[in-house]
Amino acid sequence: MHRQLRPALATATAAALTGGLLALVAAPATAADSTHVPQADFNGDGRGDIASSVTGAHVSGKARAGQFVVLYGTSTGVSSARRHTLSQNSGGVPGTAETDDSFGYDHAYADFNGDGYDDVAVSAPYEDAAGDKDGGTLAVLWGSASGLTGKGITVTDPARSSHDLWGKNLAAGDFDGDGRADLAVGSDNATIHVYKGGFTTAGTSGGRYTITPPILGGEVDGPVNLSAGDVDGGPTDLVVDGYETASEYGWNRNYFIPGTASGLDVSAATSLKPGVITAIGDIDRDGYGDIVSGAYWNSTLEDGTTVPDSAKGGKVWVTHGSDAGPLTDSATGITQNTGNVPGTAEGDDYFGYELDLGDINADGFLDLAVGVAGENIGTATDTGTVTVLYGTANGLNTSSGAQSFSQDSAGVPGSDEKDDGFGLDVKIDDVTGDGRADLVVGSAENDGNGAITYLPSNGAKITTSGARSVSPSTSGVSTSGTPYFGSNFAD
Repeated sequence: MHRQLRPALATATAAALTGGLLALVAAPATAADSTHVPQADFNGDGRGDIASSVTGAHVSGKARAGQFVVLYGTSTGVSSARRHTLSQNSGGVPGTAETDDSFGYDHAYADFNGDGYDDVAVSAPYEDAAGDKDGGTLAVLWGSASGLTGKGITVTDPARSSHDLWGKNLAAGDFDGDGRADLAVGSDNATIHVYKGGFTTAGTSGGRYTITPPILGGEVDGPVNLSAGDVDGGPTDLVVDGYETASEYGWNRNYFIPGTASGLDVSAATSLKPGVITAIGDIDRDGYGDIVSGAYWNSTLEDGTTVPDSAKGGKVWVTHGSDAGPLTDSATGITQNTGNVPGTAEGDDYFGYELDLGDINADGFLDLAVGVAGENIGTATDTGTVTVLYGTANGLNTSSGAQSFSQDSAGVPGSDEKDDGFGLDVKIDDVTGDGRADLVVGSAENDGNGAITYLPSNGAKITTSGARSVSPSTSGVSTSGTPYFGSNFAD
């Protein structure tokens, strides 16, 4: 989803709660299904690839035209030495780079054409299309043995007159269990379009249907985020984040929509705890995916209104899966005041601003990275931190073993500076191919230029030995304006 970043992180809370999200750059994308949280592998070499949108990037002088950057995994991690930077001016990519298109706004990866390489769906929701201002466009770019080819197809909007911002939310998974990747597409309308059976290189799919969960639609509403994963042991399920229709305030709320042999069944939608960013994976290794959502806002608004299911400084909700779906009655909340979780819950810390799951120590239990993008350290306001909690048979361990990283941590590149927002996005992927997931962190370094920080796993935990920072200027991204390189990883 897109949230206002620097310098307006401090105003995001009220917007997130009332449906008035301010559009700029950070959108989560969702990968294919499985309780094991598969990672993107565009070149089929067995190493995870880190894909990041750079929606604020200038292209050929066109402000905020947008780019899409892939850092390919290698035996030594990720860097700009092996990367691929694409825009709508790249050969084979549908469209043309224009001011405010926001190419790369959201993305979802899966093997859409069944050739063994992951492909990626990439949107430009603010592109003017067929005379429709901000109508939006959506493309699928193909993977290959050499990575993303830059060649792709356009996924045509089937209902342009009924909405704008086509493709502002995307999620991929096998929602009907037929072994082929499906793609869910959102807009500023509550209705979600689902394409079945992947896509051919000619641009056709196996069919299409729509679902309409109980969320607000309208100019700045519709889904805020779509997340795919297997919660109940069947076909891929979908979690839709949006604003509920049944209350005066339209509070943020997640809805679980199960996958079935017939596709997503919205009639069986279940209300979950709130949280804009959602990660789904099997933390406790019981065979069912667990739902982790970040309700990063404070528990009260400026006018004193109490926000349901929230906490001072932000809260992360964990809802375990089962063969009957999510166990909503036993959902547990984690804050910076829980057990030995690093930090202290304060003001606008934004604990849970971003989330990702992966197995850092290869013990079979998924671990969680939590972005705390608004954390203050000393006099550096909104400098940001990242918390890592490790999975066990009993769920996330909040009693011991947790880690916290900032740019003030020994070995982490850079330093704590005002508005860095370290933790604007987080990714846990095995980018070296050694079977142990590493940590990748995005920030708003240097007044919105952005940066990507790589922190490797040593087999037991995340370490700063071998850490490095990747800058936009070495990755083919102009630092004109505020590109926010690394603020949005494909999940």
